[in-house]
Amino acid sequence: MTAQRKWVLASTSAGFALENMDVMFLSFALSSIAADMHLNGTQAGFIVTITNLGMLVGGLIFGILGDRFGRVKTFSQTVFIFAIATAAMYFAHNAYMVYLCRFVAGIGAGGEYGVGITLIADNFPRKDIGRLTSVAAIGGQVGAVLAAIVAAWVLSVSTWNTLFLVGVVPVILIVFIRRHVRESEGFLERKAAGATPRATVGELFKTPRLAVQTLALIFMVIVQIAGYFGLMSWLPTIMQAQLHLSVSGSSVWMITTIVGMSLGMMTFGTILDKFGPRRAFGIFLLASALSVFGIAMVNSRATMLLAGAIVGFFSNGMFGGYGAVISQLYPSAIRSTANNVIVNIGRAIGGFSSVVIGFLMDHYSLIVVMGSLATLYVLSCITMLSMHGLKALHVPAKEA
Repeated sequence: MTAQRKWVLASTSAGFALENMDVMFLSFALSSIAADMHLNGTQAGFIVTITNLGMLVGGLIFGILGDRFGRVKTFSQTVFIFAIATAAMYFAHNAYMVYLCRFVAGIGAGGEYGVGITLIADNFPRKDIGRLTSVAAIGGQVGAVLAAIVAAWVLSVSTWNTLFLVGVVPVILIVFIRRHVRESEGFLERKAAGATPRATVGELFKTPRLAVQTLALIFMVIVQIAGYFGLMSWLPTIMQAQLHLSVSGSSVWMITTIVGMSLGMMTFGTILDKFGPRRAFGIFLLASALSVFGIAMVNSRATMLLAGAIVGFFSNGMFGGYGAVISQLYPSAIRSTANNVIVNIGRAIGGFSSVVIGFLMDHYSLIVVMGSLATLYVLSCITMLSMHGLKALHVPAKEA
């Protein structure tokens, strides 16, 4: 691994960690913000919604900018935007300022994902992309743990505004990125030859076959995000309200779930690189369906912790794989656009799963709720198997 590759992987992983830390800060501070500003449930919920909308806008804008003007410069800009907007929450003293700060922070966070994944895809051999995008995705889980630690300390000694001041820390990362990370040889060659295209969203739907592929991937990401946000938002409540279990050990549950996610990501990336995406996604999607449905059988705290780890392993273990697959299915010239558009549309739609699951829990049994989510994973697996482009992506491990 060259120095360039080390810096690419380190900066991307750190960027994802800091981005997720920012998102988790909002989760920990949301109740305090609502109480401080006298917001009702709908008004407080809109803080999360407008953040997701910002991510969609940022994904569309910065995906295109990354393809046109360079991944490194664009990645630095996205980190700077979400860092400054997060720190600006310290000065937000009414709901409108909070909405504005979260929308801008979402723009930066949404733009970062696709550009960061593209940096990895541009600088590493195809045979290693699955494992390395998974390493970067694990960075996000590290950010969640850091957020929990920082939030527990800051909120015990100060107000929620102070917590968001920590969001300025990512600015330091920009200095290292601009000093040590350079554009890939392929991008520099295209730029020198004047061959850098004007990337547009329309390129993802240029032909009927390409349009079907793009829509299929968006559906798969919707299911991925729906499962993650739905389960992470409601699983502790399900254990308490539906199964009458104590959630006093929720921090232990969170740790076991994150450990399961991280192990799942590394396992998935290894399977993807060695055996191809069809086998990797097939195993994990079907296992996700079974493990999610199995939650309805949990009847003790021990099995609750085990269920969290297993569901995290399979349902979120696939996350890094989407960037790896998208980066290989689309030309390098529109790779950043493809990653950001597909993932952020999926994130914007899939993020509503918390509301949908809440509605289902109000009207149906736990088996129906989990069965519905399990069905989505099966449908995602069928969609994946129908994609012709994935059949050609298996690369022998010995290939450079």
